[in-house]
Amino acid sequence: MSTAIISHHECRKHKMLEHHPEDPSRIDAISDRLIASGLEYSLDHFDANNITREDLLRVHDAEYLDYLVKIQPIEGLINVDSDTQMCPQTLKAATRAAGAAVQAVDLVFKSDHKAVFCNVRPPGHHAERGQAGGFCFYNNVAIAAGYALDKLGLERVAVIDFDVHHGNGTEDIFKDDERVMFCSTFQHPFFPYSGTERPNKQHIKIPLAAGAGSDEFRAVVLNDWLPALKEFKPQLLFISAGFDAHRDDDMGEMNLEDADYAWVTEQLVDLSHQLDCEGIVSVLEGGYVPDALGRSVVAHVRALAGL
Repeated sequence: MSTAIISHHECRKHKMLEHHPEDPSRIDAISDRLIASGLEYSLDHFDANNITREDLLRVHDAEYLDYLVKIQPIEGLINVDSDTQMCPQTLKAATRAAGAAVQAVDLVFKSDHKAVFCNVRPPGHHAERGQAGGFCFYNNVAIAAGYALDKLGLERVAVIDFDVHHGNGTEDIFKDDERVMFCSTFQHPFFPYSGTERPNKQHIKIPLAAGAGSDEFRAVVLNDWLPALKEFKPQLLFISAGFDAHRDDDMGEMNLEDADYAWVTEQLVDLSHQLDCEGIVSVLEGGYVPDALGRSVVAHVRALAGL
């Protein structure tokens, strides 16, 4: 079985304010580190497809999609919120990022790929049904999960999110959907200042204090995530792969290391084998210090590939 990576040059064209942490260099930092590690040559590479409106409408409101098209500037930047700007190429990049996530599902189901990593931007897990924010426009993982459920007919999927920020958009989209288990760790209190309450029993929502590191994170995975996932028996695993809980990433105040990303990925790969899942689709979320981001993704993808 092969492991694939999906990206697209248009994901580099979305730009926000000068020196904004979510910038095109994130894609290059990952690509450069994959090449330097030699892992690049063990992966199957694909250019991302565009997303269709039909696929977007499974998780986003039509009025919201029309609003994004309406406000996209012809030149310069416009503010969506204080942290998030649109440029003329933003929706082209977002269309490829969401398209990559859906394409990854098809690669798992229609080829011999058991794991796919999407090296794309803008990220998605803060995008709610009808609202952008937190650098996000389309909720890439939610769109792909909706596609797997409604288009391919799966009955149960799981989304695992280890970004330093809570995936409030993913929670918003799936809060009433019993077909989706959402497992997340995140620094709390911290942006987006979500509460700690669980909207339903399938949201395994574990806040961690600033300064938390390997021990606290691994305890959550072993004691909270894995038992719940084994009971739920998802047919496909999605990972909102944010790497900004790394000790070297100044976006947050947590202390994960490269080895933690390898370890949690190994746990999820083992789980997918135990449950006879179709595979794993991983989509880039946060991670803003190029060196730490590149190293963490290499550890993650190497574990996905079993190398």
